[in-house]
Amino acid sequence: MREIVIVGGGYAGFYTAWGLEKKLRPGEARVTVVDPRPYMTYQPFLPEVAAGSVEARHAAVSLRRHLRRTQLIAGRVTDIRHADRAVTVRPADGPERTLSYDILVVTAGAVTRTFPVPGVAQEAIGLKHVEEAVAVRDRLMTALDQAAALPPGPERRKLLTVTFVGGGFSGVEGFGELLSLGTALLKRYPELSFEKLSFHLVEARDRILPEVSDGPGAWVVRSLRRRGAQVHLGTQLVSARGGHVVLSSGEEFDSGLIVWTAGNASNPVVRNHTDLPVDARGLLMVRADLRVGTDSEPTPDVWAAGDDASVPDLASPVPGARTVPNAQHAVRQGKLLARNIVASLRGGRIRDYRHSSLGVVATLGLGRGIFQYKGIVVKGLPAWLMHRGYHVLAIPTWERKVRVLAVWVTAAVFGRDLVSLASVQHPRDAFVTGDRSQYPAAELPVSGSEAA
Repeated sequence: MREIVIVGGGYAGFYTAWGLEKKLRPGEARVTVVDPRPYMTYQPFLPEVAAGSVEARHAAVSLRRHLRRTQLIAGRVTDIRHADRAVTVRPADGPERTLSYDILVVTAGAVTRTFPVPGVAQEAIGLKHVEEAVAVRDRLMTALDQAAALPPGPERRKLLTVTFVGGGFSGVEGFGELLSLGTALLKRYPELSFEKLSFHLVEARDRILPEVSDGPGAWVVRSLRRRGAQVHLGTQLVSARGGHVVLSSGEEFDSGLIVWTAGNASNPVVRNHTDLPVDARGLLMVRADLRVGTDSEPTPDVWAAGDDASVPDLASPVPGARTVPNAQHAVRQGKLLARNIVASLRGGRIRDYRHSSLGVVATLGLGRGIFQYKGIVVKGLPAWLMHRGYHVLAIPTWERKVRVLAVWVTAAVFGRDLVSLASVQHPRDAFVTGDRSQYPAAELPVSGSEAA
């Protein structure tokens, strides 16, 4: 059998493997997916996970549940050597191993782009994975609990200050949803007032949401400011040491929660650890049919899609345009990849990728949104309903669709589930504290090995 190795189980990787399972004949090829996580993250739901509108587990699609005939390896690919038809895999535990392949699919996905800003590595948290979204939500709710027990002053002000860095879709959606959550939570805290809650959105460009035109983008800024947020355009983060935010505009303030959403960068293994052709941005050079290489110099038996692939945008009127790295393209590229790989195995027709945008839609908090398709712009509640409708249809598998819908219906009847579980990040604290409280230090029980 042919060995097909898929590097990455995100949108493009999951849909490629899912499609291959449906199309391959028994014994025709064996598919292996390598990813450090056992699930595909549906990233458009992460802002709502952070706001408590979607359960964290419902934004994750289990690979083992839905890829039943695919071999899954929990590990990270650290090196790709197509000259040897081999990839190096580093599992969570144990030594590295080498996988050989006949056909390689690279869908490793992008990583969060960072800059050497002092304090960011120590203080900030991203919004690219389910764990990060849950941590953002729990930190905000825990901060409100702590602030309610403090007298007015610098410590309380810091706890009630939230800063998002990055004004793309991920940043604006996360910012709007968390602002909505914070405003709703204040009703439960008579000790706190809305004026004390401080939300800052920092964007280096002079506008946010580059995927929409100037008018809708400016409306979003006005909408956020009307809700009490501070939007800093044309401003960069200079320092975040100790949670003390310093902006290029000269403004300074302490922030208890800093969320970094300043774009994506190519995966390090694609950028630095492969002999496959990459462009100046560190993205794989990909043909219109999703094969790696150029029209004049194709790389045999290697395919790529998603955020790490520089795919020609045949639907764009701009010569040389490339598809933007978003879920809409990654899903459709993954589906076409499966069809093209099967066609290549059977000597069939391989098709080029062409997809015209269906428009862009963003949530700005509960009951608020923005949608644009060419010259058509929808704002407010209708756009928010369109956002929910589109994504509940787009998330893979009926099982996930039903679970998400059930949570939304429950929240519509009973409201948000306002419970912080920040303590799960340190699950042994209660056990250790309770153990110490039962025994004086000199009388703590010891295990058999310690007694020996």
